[in-house]
Amino acid sequence: MQANDAMTQTPRNRGDERMRGSNQAGLRAHNERAVLTLIRRHGEIARADIARRSGLSPQTASVIMRLLEAEALVLRETPRRGRVGQPSVPMRLNPDGAFSLGLKIGRRTVELVLMDFVGVVRARRRLAYAYPRLAEILAFVRQAEVEVTSGLAPALAARIAGLGVAIPFDLWSWPDSVGAPVAAMDEWRTVDIVAELAKVTGLSVHLANDATAACAAENVFGATRSTDYIYLFVGAFVGGGIVIDGDLVTGRTGNAAAIGSMPVPDGAGGVCQLIGVASIHVLEKMIAAEGGDPLAIWRHAAAWDGLGPVLERWLTAAAKALAHALVSASAVYDFECAVIDGSFPPSIRGRLVAATAGEMARLERQGLSPLDIREGTIGAGAREIGAASLPLFARFLLDHRVLYADGGS
Repeated sequence: MQANDAMTQTPRNRGDERMRGSNQAGLRAHNERAVLTLIRRHGEIARADIARRSGLSPQTASVIMRLLEAEALVLRETPRRGRVGQPSVPMRLNPDGAFSLGLKIGRRTVELVLMDFVGVVRARRRLAYAYPRLAEILAFVRQAEVEVTSGLAPALAARIAGLGVAIPFDLWSWPDSVGAPVAAMDEWRTVDIVAELAKVTGLSVHLANDATAACAAENVFGATRSTDYIYLFVGAFVGGGIVIDGDLVTGRTGNAAAIGSMPVPDGAGGVCQLIGVASIHVLEKMIAAEGGDPLAIWRHAAAWDGLGPVLERWLTAAAKALAHALVSASAVYDFECAVIDGSFPPSIRGRLVAATAGEMARLERQGLSPLDIREGTIGAGAREIGAASLPLFARFLLDHRVLYADGGS
């Protein structure tokens, strides 16, 4: 009778059985992600600690670790002997366990990187232009993908998890500010960039806002040493991000940290948006007014060294505007610090951070918590690095710190 009952399941019984199998597979995948996430956060962690910290039973954790080792996603380090008991066996992510491509499409440059499983950029390609044209960017991606992956053996190339894309939301906006023809920028209004890039690369494509991608890169791979901060990335346009309790906050509509739109003094007795003062496109206009080549700073980092007084004026104006924006932001949430990064050499970033801190010290801040101003630790490549992390997190990890929101640079 028992055998007969087993052979005559109703459709509902069979559905329940499939559901149980699906749940088991889903639970195993979740546990694998949990273990990989734990290892990523610690860099290196003993096998015994993985079970304790993950909440998994030692047996389950051991099975998962064997599976991850078999898939070459993790590496076993040399056992280390303590004072008592069995030696601990540290585990770490295998840099060659997975790869991803990160693409940043900006108003002045496009960049593609190949990143490994631990966040190291293995190869990079870059193109500067006066303004972004769809056909040119697709052609760049087609060629650059071949170039950045050419150094990978076929077995490793098969481990590319996908393409992450960091792009300003409403890229077509403010064409006059970047000196682009309206018609040329309008093509971005209707294009399905995810579909177009999927055709070019044959990879799954994950889309992110550029400034928030930069913030995510700082949060995941950077050395800010803070879990509560407001982040600003000064690119062609300034944008931002927010990290609270260690997590990237995207907001109700995904438009959190639209700091570029924050009202600030314009320096002439009026008010304008931060984007109109503390963006590099403003510096470009100042360079052009002096008879210089405004696009040189995008082609060569050394061009920043010869800007002289025009750079000083821009730094002063940008620092004042940033200081006002940060004081306003600190009145809404008591951030521990503000992190500033951007599309400029580290020396310029340091000067802008120092100038912003100096300007903020002059503002009335009674009733507000102290706000430390710090340099970003990723640099000009933060947006493409943040983009490259998207496929890795989507496929292997639990963190949602790279689910993106606002900005525009």
